[in-house]
Amino acid sequence: MQTSLMIDEALQRALLENLTTATLLLDSELRLEYMNPAAEMLLAVSGQRSLGHFISELFTESPEALCSLRQAVEKAHPFTKREAILTSVNGHGLIVDYIVSPILIRHKTLILLEILQRDRLLRMSKEEAQLSKQETTRMLVRGLAHEIKNPLGGIRGAAQLLARELPEEHLKDYTEVIIEEADRLRNLVDRMLGSNKLPSLALTNIHEVLERVASLIEAESQGSVILVRDYDPSIPEVLMDREQMIQAVLNIVSNAVQALAAHNGTRGGRITLRTRTLRQFIIGHTRHRLVIHISIIDNGPGIPADLQHTLFYPMVSGRPDGTGLGLAITQNIISQHQGMIECESHPGHTAFSVYLPLEQGATSP
Repeated sequence: MQTSLMIDEALQRALLENLTTATLLLDSELRLEYMNPAAEMLLAVSGQRSLGHFISELFTESPEALCSLRQAVEKAHPFTKREAILTSVNGHGLIVDYIVSPILIRHKTLILLEILQRDRLLRMSKEEAQLSKQETTRMLVRGLAHEIKNPLGGIRGAAQLLARELPEEHLKDYTEVIIEEADRLRNLVDRMLGSNKLPSLALTNIHEVLERVASLIEAESQGSVILVRDYDPSIPEVLMDREQMIQAVLNIVSNAVQALAAHNGTRGGRITLRTRTLRQFIIGHTRHRLVIHISIIDNGPGIPADLQHTLFYPMVSGRPDGTGLGLAITQNIISQHQGMIECESHPGHTAFSVYLPLEQGATSP
């Protein structure tokens, strides 16, 4: 009987640990007794270190909310609050729904607090729409590329045949222009399509990738841009194509350097490379137990608002001399690694977030 009880307790704890809903257990004085990993990730605090902390030391909402929690303890009255704005200890505001359920155990009233992040639901909806647009754009580009490359081959071949028939050598300069421009357009189309080669996966330390990119940028900028490393050294190796991932990250960081240079000649420019892990994170329609979160943050002028929704489309660029292919290629590489890329930008702060599954096992949310 005792063994059965222990198994039940272990099962209950495992269920709580794997819930994607942030769940907290408070005692009658509104001090933390338990917090699951989803709550740790949402509130950006350590559950173990926060045990015994008063609720307002974890997040704040309003004095009225605190009164409501105390009444829930005194009167054992459950309630739900919609679209509340919580402020976490690091100052971030969160739009959430939360459910308060009093539980009577051994003549003591405990509070079960379930927090549902509305921001996350909005992000998932936005991500699904983005993935759908990307697939539509990819199909459109491939169809267009096919229609362009076929006549290009004919134009190039005809120019070569014409060059052989020309009576004077200097007239071949014109056919050379046709051939060179046909080749240039073909190369551009190939770059739009991206590589058809599947990633060559091998266990790789993500920090080796970031350090390789950092060394290239430091050599290029000659120290005019400050590079800040903020790594989590506990992140294990992950399956990836090292060269492709270097290219993907380099495209983002190079764009940041160019934006800083255009803004203020890179004086005071700073780029932060940050790595963290996230638990129970959803990419597309798949829930992953653990993902790597790579943040590339710069203090440049920001991306114009009218470009942010089309940032990863081919041929979209905020620079007069840009091709608009760098971020499209980056997104294709990240997608081939079953990952996701997002961008948040306003003047003085642009953050690209890359999410890569750390574990191969994943389930539907």
